Amino acid sequence: MVSLSILCEKDIISISTGRNIGRADDIEFNETTAKVENLVVFGRPKLFGLLGRGKDIRISWSDVITVGQDVILINSAGINQSDKNGRINVDYD
Repeated sequence: MVSLSILCEKDIISISTGRNIGRADDIEFNETTAKVENLVVFGRPKLFGLLGRGKDIRISWSDVITVGQDVILINSAGINQSDKNGRINVDYD
């Protein structure tokens, strides 16, 4: 079993692009089945948080390939290439 604090210490890496998505800030789980549904990476702060922050990235638990000793590897079908400033664009279909 893996605790949230252990998951939050690991970088999330996309196997298709090799990009570091960030670290899990939160998890969403199904109340009925008590199964993890999503890992949530909070959006990056804009101007030190004074202007809010970007959109959160939700990574479906079904996209998690493995939780390793140092990283979490994911299949990033919903995560696109970064824009010209190096930020990650996300599909919210």
